Amino acid sequence: MRFGLALSVAFCGLASGQGLRIDLREGWSIQTSAKVTDPGEEISSVRYRPLDWYAASVPSTVIAALVKNNVYPDTYFGMNLRSIPGTKYGIGMNFANMAMPEDSPFRAAWWYRTQFQVPSSAKGKALWLNFDAINYRANIWLNGRRLASSDEAAGMYRMFEFDVTGMVQAGEMNTLAVEVFPPTPNDLGLTFVDWNPMTADKDMGLVRDAYLLGSGPVAIRHPFVSTHLDGATAHLSVYARLINSTASAVDGVLTARIGKSTVTKKMRLAARESVQAEMQLNVEHPDLWWPYPLGPQNLQQMQVWFESGGRISDRHDVTFGIREVTSEIDAQKHRLFKINGKNILIRGGGWTQDLMLRVNDEREDQELRYAQEMNLNAIRLEGKLMNDHFFQACDRKGILVIAGWCCCSYWERWKNWKPEDYTAAGEALRDQIRRLQSHPSLLTFLYGSDNSPNKRAEEVYLKVLKDEHWPNPYVSSAAEANTPGAGPTGVKMTGPYEYVAPNYWLQDHERGGAFGFNTETSPGPAIPEIESIKEMLPKEHWWPIDEFWNFHAGGGSYRNVNVFNAAMEARYGKAKGLEDYVRKSQVMTYEGERAMFEAFGKNKYGATGVVQWMLNNAWPSLIWHLYDYYLRPGGGYFGTKKANEPLHVQYSYDDQSIVVVNSYYRAFASCKVTVKVYNLDLREEFSKVVTVDVPADSSTSVLKLPPIDGLSRTYFVKLALEDSSAKLVSSNFYWLSTQPDVSNWAKGNGRYTPIQTYADMKDLENLPAAQVSVASRTDARGSDEAVRVTISNPTSQLAFFVHLTVRKGKDGEDIKPIYWDDNYFPLMPGEKREIGAAYSRKLMGSAKAVVAVDGWNVK
Repeated sequence: MRFGLALSVAFCGLASGQGLRIDLREGWSIQTSAKVTDPGEEISSVRYRPLDWYAASVPSTVIAALVKNNVYPDTYFGMNLRSIPGTKYGIGMNFANMAMPEDSPFRAAWWYRTQFQVPSSAKGKALWLNFDAINYRANIWLNGRRLASSDEAAGMYRMFEFDVTGMVQAGEMNTLAVEVFPPTPNDLGLTFVDWNPMTADKDMGLVRDAYLLGSGPVAIRHPFVSTHLDGATAHLSVYARLINSTASAVDGVLTARIGKSTVTKKMRLAARESVQAEMQLNVEHPDLWWPYPLGPQNLQQMQVWFESGGRISDRHDVTFGIREVTSEIDAQKHRLFKINGKNILIRGGGWTQDLMLRVNDEREDQELRYAQEMNLNAIRLEGKLMNDHFFQACDRKGILVIAGWCCCSYWERWKNWKPEDYTAAGEALRDQIRRLQSHPSLLTFLYGSDNSPNKRAEEVYLKVLKDEHWPNPYVSSAAEANTPGAGPTGVKMTGPYEYVAPNYWLQDHERGGAFGFNTETSPGPAIPEIESIKEMLPKEHWWPIDEFWNFHAGGGSYRNVNVFNAAMEARYGKAKGLEDYVRKSQVMTYEGERAMFEAFGKNKYGATGVVQWMLNNAWPSLIWHLYDYYLRPGGGYFGTKKANEPLHVQYSYDDQSIVVVNSYYRAFASCKVTVKVYNLDLREEFSKVVTVDVPADSSTSVLKLPPIDGLSRTYFVKLALEDSSAKLVSSNFYWLSTQPDVSNWAKGNGRYTPIQTYADMKDLENLPAAQVSVASRTDARGSDEAVRVTISNPTSQLAFFVHLTVRKGKDGEDIKPIYWDDNYFPLMPGEKREIGAAYSRKLMGSAKAVVAVDGWNVK
């Protein structure tokens, strides 16, 4: 089998002594060492002919390449994942912590091989071969010579660079071969814990970029800018590491330019010396970078270069933001983050990579837009430290990143660590810190995960953070702890992760309730839309719920959705079939996510942060997402979007108060809040209008609902907030019960708190049908298409939980991703609304957009 050569070559003025980059993406082939027994010297020679190898690209895991080559069926559909040899371990177990089975084709190493050319103009330049991540160990061979052994090139989070000057033949064909070994349970690798199963190869492979860099005698690495704000002045510290690749000392000048400001430093580098340089400059009245939507995401450009003998040896362009992140431990021992000196309530979600670590820049942009649309300001990465594009996109979109290591694996088994493990962990942190610290989106780094490291490991980590000038706060773990090196974490990891009642978040004062900073928590499962159920499961397993459904739940304690289902049946009635089950599930997740985020908003800054576990899924799943794997936004998405409106009116489940939460750093005077309470038959039982001044970055109680006699068992609360110009800026609608949810606090734990008496809203099933009227129009907006839907309810009945979908033609598939202003909303009798949505125009093809409408009781 023959493979074509495809390279991406970037030149940066090579003739004047600046660098080049050759991305080694395409033209790879892979095969197992169980079949290929030739030595690395031979495999990495130009004359070697790989027969019956599989075509691959990089980055890619082994199994991703095999799936792409149709060796295995779609591993995400049904239970196909279990059909791959070596996957007979117990369903729901953490495979990362288990030895590779004897029958696994991934027990042996796999070879990656490619050929590439370097332009003749690179002769005489220093050349550097880079691997941004290898999972987990590798023997690396270039043109018949071994660059590194598997003892040297080891570590999922290590970044490897090799000086290959003199080994690469400019103007000729070069051959690179990498023998990759899978991670073992005693490696500092990657795991998905109980989020989802793991692939049969444990994601072994070249899982981030591989590329060649060229420079003059001195190369620049890891330039970044750190900011300290002092009034109207930004004190900028510019750092860059310089590497002299020659056997002689080199004299030169390092220069950095930011805008109209330039700073220089004369330097002398000894032979083979690597040194970090530091320079200072000030910027008056800078354009600051802010998280979305609290201000603009102003990005700056820095050019940094090293000149020697009248020639530029190397040059880098750096994008950064002028901003300062700090944190403090308040009187309640909670960690409060500040951006540019301003308090910020962290509202985030936990991010995961694709199950096979596949990289798709367009999909990342789409998912981050979903986060932005929900007004989430942070994403937590528990070991999924992502590709560079992800962080660049977060910089552009204003989404903060909480980075950190994996839990529940060798990363936290410090009692078993050997001396070399401490070294490996420290160097992994060093590599990731160097990669991440230039990004304004980085909020903090958690160098522990579920647990804080032992004293020795913490000392290693803290030394790295100091040596590398990490500019942001750091935390020893995601759980409450106090360590000798860093003091109190100021955060908690107290759950819940299973379904809890909407009033849990304001009533709980011991565990996961809305106080402090909860680094991971959730109101439980998130059943996807019906189209996604049909995409992920064989038709014969659509209904009723069976082992195929459970396989797409979580692991550990989350192998089914029974707790969620029991609550749904008690609160809304037994599902009559798949459509009824999905419909009720969306109602459950909408009110659950809205209640959680609203509770933290009401209680700020006694509450300082909450991270929904999770934002997304690594594969099609029934749990812990705000939009599903197929990028369909469901009830949880729209409940979150509603709760996190920057200026928002809400109901309190604990004391029946009406509260306005303002996330902006500016006040709003003379706002009008309208509160109405309706019986199930829409008879108005209470009405009040209150004018209120809303301070900047505040939670303001407007009124408390009084006791109301004669309410039906299920009733409604409708809220509206208008600004001083009478513009509607927030509306909200609650369905409540005179029989409230009552939690069994004594039996609560870090997983969930049982409900001993459920709210009864089964009367919603008796709502009369409502016929709505719909009209729509579409407009082109650049690469997007926008649809405006005018929907009205001419009946005398409530149209409850109205849901809009855009389809490709009348009977076509639904469009996703799609960005709605609002969805799953009520329409009162006689009410009319205009709601917009945007989506990529290419998704529609030649079809015409058709808006479909459904709902709880909508014809």
